[in-house]
Amino acid sequence: MMEYYHAPIMLDEVLNLLKPERGGIFLDCTLGGGGHAEAVLNKLPQGSRLYGIDRDGDAIKASSERLACYKERFVPIRGNFFDMKELLRARGIARVDGVLMDLGVSSFQLDNAERGFSYNKSATLNMRMDDSSALSAYDVVNSYEREALYRIIRDYGEERYASRIANAIVREREKAPIETTLQLAGIIERAMPAAARREPQHPAKRTYQAIRIEVNGELDGLEQALRDAESMLNSGGVLAVIGFHSLEDRIIKHAMKSFEHPCTCDPRAPVCVCGKLPTSKVLTRKPITASQSELERNPRARSAKLRAAEKL
Repeated sequence: MMEYYHAPIMLDEVLNLLKPERGGIFLDCTLGGGGHAEAVLNKLPQGSRLYGIDRDGDAIKASSERLACYKERFVPIRGNFFDMKELLRARGIARVDGVLMDLGVSSFQLDNAERGFSYNKSATLNMRMDDSSALSAYDVVNSYEREALYRIIRDYGEERYASRIANAIVREREKAPIETTLQLAGIIERAMPAAARREPQHPAKRTYQAIRIEVNGELDGLEQALRDAESMLNSGGVLAVIGFHSLEDRIIKHAMKSFEHPCTCDPRAPVCVCGKLPTSKVLTRKPITASQSELERNPRARSAKLRAAEKL
């Protein structure tokens, strides 16, 4: 297995928000190669602990080896962070002092051709973050109805040529199954008008994002996961979330706003009668983005947006 790595996005900004030097129990919901986790562990005082969740077995293996020196202070958990409450409860943990979610795909997953995430490298259509999952990109591309493909590409990829691309996929798979990443990327590229093919980003980027989201159910439980994380925080605890596209950021922004302003009364009502009180305050009025120096080191940070809230 090639080295599992993931350049931690906005590391200093994350640490400034989480303040792990306060001590306590911290949770990294998307462990990856352990970059953020290692930085948090370096600042945690004795007696504190970090739990790290990832559904990718390669990530668990790599981070466990990388962070073995922290011994019992680091606890890796294989699973989906959407199930964080159950995963932590099984280990006797009900409350935490900090939660990090980095919703990006790791560099290892993108660069390892076998995982099938890349439109630049030849591989079988996979895109599963958890290789034990039943649904793969091959299944989506070759078995979804045309309308379902169109909706996924339009909604999850925000692709303005979704209809043309869905039509092209259906047309090509009628001849023979679409089996490889480069085959699919070529179909997408040929379906787009010439002007779109000249744009700086790869023509297949948005469609690949859409299929990856569908395969891994990335948005299905995100809002509830944010609410679960916030509900587990002790007073003064911080939830920090890094999103990478507008769909994620919209869900994150809405959830954090609802923590601070939960009232459901008619805005024209003279007084609040629903009785819902704020549970957290938003720490980032506008999302934090990567600095220019970080972008020069890691161009994949360009679309990252960091938001955070602190439990009251």
